[in-house]
Amino acid sequence: MISFKILKKSKKSRARLGLLETPHGVVETPALVTVATQAVVKTLTSEEAAQAKSRIIISNTFHLHLKPGEKIVKANGGLHKFMNWQKPIMTDSGGFQVFSLGFGRDLKVGKVLKYFPGNERKEIIEKSNQPKSVTITDDGVHFRSPLDGSKLFLGPKESMKIQQDLGADIIFTFDECTPPLSTYEYVKESLRKTHNWAKICRKEVKSKQALFGIVQGSRFKDLREEASQFINSLGFPGYGIGGDLGEDKKAMDQILKWTMPYLDEQKPRHLLGIGYLEDMENIIKNGIDTFDCIVPTHYARRGIAFTSIGKLDLRKSKFLKDKNYLDKTCGCFVCQTYTRSYICHLLKANEITPLKLLTFHNLYFFNTFVEKIREKIKRGAL
Repeated sequence: MISFKILKKSKKSRARLGLLETPHGVVETPALVTVATQAVVKTLTSEEAAQAKSRIIISNTFHLHLKPGEKIVKANGGLHKFMNWQKPIMTDSGGFQVFSLGFGRDLKVGKVLKYFPGNERKEIIEKSNQPKSVTITDDGVHFRSPLDGSKLFLGPKESMKIQQDLGADIIFTFDECTPPLSTYEYVKESLRKTHNWAKICRKEVKSKQALFGIVQGSRFKDLREEASQFINSLGFPGYGIGGDLGEDKKAMDQILKWTMPYLDEQKPRHLLGIGYLEDMENIIKNGIDTFDCIVPTHYARRGIAFTSIGKLDLRKSKFLKDKNYLDKTCGCFVCQTYTRSYICHLLKANEITPLKLLTFHNLYFFNTFVEKIREKIKRGAL
C-alpha cells in the first residue's frame, strides 16, 4: 500500500507539500508523473528517465493489454522488473481509451475542448448516443483492437485483473472519461456507470496495490460535487480527477474548485492527463499533488524544446546557424553539450538521436520546473 504525509500547507492557496510513500520509494509532491505508455518513456532507457529527474511514471493498461499482454509482464516479474524501473509506477484503468477511441476520435476533441463545431459550443452527444467504434454498456466497453480489428471487452473486473497482473504501486478504477459536447443527461448517465464500476473495482482488488477512485462529472457543478462526495465515501487511499475538463483552462480551474473541497485532504489527489507548463502552478494551487502529461515527450519527438525563453522549434532552418546551447539556464547534459545548430542538423537529417536529446531535456526541464514550484510553497510564495 501507500502512505501520504502532508509536510506543509500554503496559507495563500490549497497548495501543499507532501511525501507519497510507496513500496518502491518516496515521491516528493507536488510531482509530475512521467508517461511511459508501453512500459517505456519513448526514446529513453529507464536509467535515462531517472537521470532526467523522473521519480514516478504511469503506464497504459489498455495498450499493455494489447501488447505484450499482462500475462507476459507478470511472467517477467511485473512492470518494475520488466522495464528495470525500481521507482514507483501508476497504471491507468483503460477508461481514457473509452473516450480517445470513441467520441474523442469521432469529434477530434481532447479533454479540454479546443474545437467548436460551427465555431460555437453545441451539445451534440445525447444520453442515448454511442461512439462509432466503441459500445458502452452497464457491464463495460466493447472495442475493436486498433492492432488487428479483433473484438475486445474491458470492464471494471477486467481492468482490475490486468492492473493487478501488471503490478504497479498505484492503480485506478475503471471509468468513462466523458467527451466534451455532452449533454447533462449523457454525463449523468455516464456517472451512474462510473460509480457502479468504482464499487465493483473496490471488491475486485485482492492485492496490496493502492486503488485510486476517479472523480468524473464533466463541466457540471452538481455532478462534480456529487461525484466527489460519492468517490470520497468509498474510502479509497487516493483520488484521480478525470476529464473532460471543460472548454478552456478557466473552466478547468472552476472544475477543480468544485471538486477539491469534498475529497479527504489527507489523501493524495492525481489529475489525469494535464500538465502544460502554464497549467502547473494553477493546478497545484488547487490542491493537486501529482499529475501526468505527454507534453514533454510528445513535443520532443516533433522537434520542440521547452526552454526558459519559450518553445523552440528546432526543425526551423534558422537554428542551423545558431551556435548556442539549447538553454543556458538548464543543467541537463544536453544543454551542457549540444548546440541548437547540431540538433537542428540531426532533425533535418531524419536521425533518431535528436529525439532522445530533446526528450531528455524536456523531461529534465519540466521536472525542474516542478521542483521550483515546491520551493515556492516551502518559502510561502505560492
